[in-house]
Amino acid sequence: MLRLPRFHFHIPDSTREAASILAAEGPDARLVAGGTDLWPNMKRRHQKPATVVSLMSIRDLQGIDLAEPSAEARIGATTLLGDLVRSSALRERFPALARAISSISSPPLRQMGTLGGNICLDTRCTYYNQTEDWRRAIDYCMKEDGSVCWVAPSSSRCWAHAASDSAPILAALGARVRLQSAEGERVLALTELYRDDGIDYLAKRPDEIVTDVLLPGASDSQTCQSSFWKLRRRGSIDFAVLSVAAAVWTDGKGIVSDARIFLGAVGSRPVPVAGATEILRGRSLTEDGIAEVAGLARQLATPMDNTDFKAQWRGLMTARYAEAALREIAGLETQIPPPHHSLQP
Repeated sequence: MLRLPRFHFHIPDSTREAASILAAEGPDARLVAGGTDLWPNMKRRHQKPATVVSLMSIRDLQGIDLAEPSAEARIGATTLLGDLVRSSALRERFPALARAISSISSPPLRQMGTLGGNICLDTRCTYYNQTEDWRRAIDYCMKEDGSVCWVAPSSSRCWAHAASDSAPILAALGARVRLQSAEGERVLALTELYRDDGIDYLAKRPDEIVTDVLLPGASDSQTCQSSFWKLRRRGSIDFAVLSVAAAVWTDGKGIVSDARIFLGAVGSRPVPVAGATEILRGRSLTEDGIAEVAGLARQLATPMDNTDFKAQWRGLMTARYAEAALREIAGLETQIPPPHHSLQP
């Protein structure tokens, strides 16, 4: 049986109190919400914090404000994933986000996991997400206690990949996050929360708390069509080995005015398909334009041998899934079977 190491546990009643504890404890402190990522990592000794600060008793971090159509939506960082899946307002206004969240793990874990926890999910790798005995047997990797990336031994960086399901679609929808520390608060684009580094993958400071996720009213289903496709071996529980999130805005004549596509699980952050907007803008969403963007996605994706399935095959599937996501938005046949993404609670 894997056991948690010893640590000091705090349950603050306010964000201000939690921020004060983080400021006082320094980098040895870690935040926890549902704990579906941190507790297993601590059991495997991936993280060994001296202090853990729980956010689940802070009421201000909970709740969904999606009532006003076309207005900015707010989701508290400790809102349970299960509550979001059951939210009819979320399914109506941001259906692809609801689809992505419904694909996360399994129903019991969605009753524990939170949106803030999912966007801050630790990066993953075949050589890292193992027990301590397994990792010690081959020598530790660069991400924890070692000096070599076993995925790319000659590399000077860690190639662990970002497997969050909510992050790519939130990025495509133009979401922002609010951060709070003892020094005050700031709001930044969700895309600015991530670094392309398997170890130092979050741009927020260790003393900052993600308090809210903000979705622009212009990204809801009245003005934006979106899609999310996720590849994994099983229909539930498994982390993504590839995901594609797409959001497309059109005018009254069906001409694309903006488009954003992000890839998940092929890099250490959600990877933007740069150039997709330029390809699609000013024209209808046609098969030719979709195929061109899919080819671009394949060029930008550099999956490594750090998760399930062969990296080369995952790269090929990047183009297929990008094409399917855009074809779904355009109302065309997707040409490949849809992934297991039920929107039912």
